[in-house]
Amino acid sequence: MTKVYDPLDYENLARSVVTALLESASTAFPPTEKFSGSGVYALYYTGTLPFYSHISSSNLDKPIYVGKAVPTGTRKGSRRGDSESSAELYRRLHDHAKSIEQVENLDLVEFQTRYLVVMPVWITLAERFLIGHFRPVWNTVIDGFGNHPPGSGRRDMRRPRWDIVHPGRSWAMKLQAAETAKEIVRLIDTQT
Repeated sequence: MTKVYDPLDYENLARSVVTALLESASTAFPPTEKFSGSGVYALYYTGTLPFYSHISSSNLDKPIYVGKAVPTGTRKGSRRGDSESSAELYRRLHDHAKSIEQVENLDLVEFQTRYLVVMPVWITLAERFLIGHFRPVWNTVIDGFGNHPPGSGRRDMRRPRWDIVHPGRSWAMKLQAAETAKEIVRLIDTQT
């Protein structure tokens, strides 16, 4: 029996998002030219840290991190944010660049990015597709890269794994580490 092709099938939607991202041009990280829009993005590491050797490549086939930038107010159900007129995606990439600039063992020149401006209704699903397909190490093993400083009521939080492996963000250094960098790095080989 022949299977009927459904373009809205989960797998077909996922494949189309992955293909669109991979077909988009890679740029320096962070992008130098300001642009408008909200959507999804992938960061690629091209540096020499030994524990990232399996993903570090100039052909940018395996992102180290995938994320999203939604229009302002989306989380609270506001319709104010317009995916095409806001610069949320550009801002989010620059926020990530500031995090990398603060750490001791990473350099911005070791990164490239690809991004897609996406209709707001599809952004979260597109991010989920990309994470499921690529299983980026900063999304799956060394989480915490996209974190912001905890609010005053969250002082008992643990230091994110990303900040243990890549120390330097001042707010994270104030939090207790539950693991060592060596323990976390060992997980990269077993889980990727």
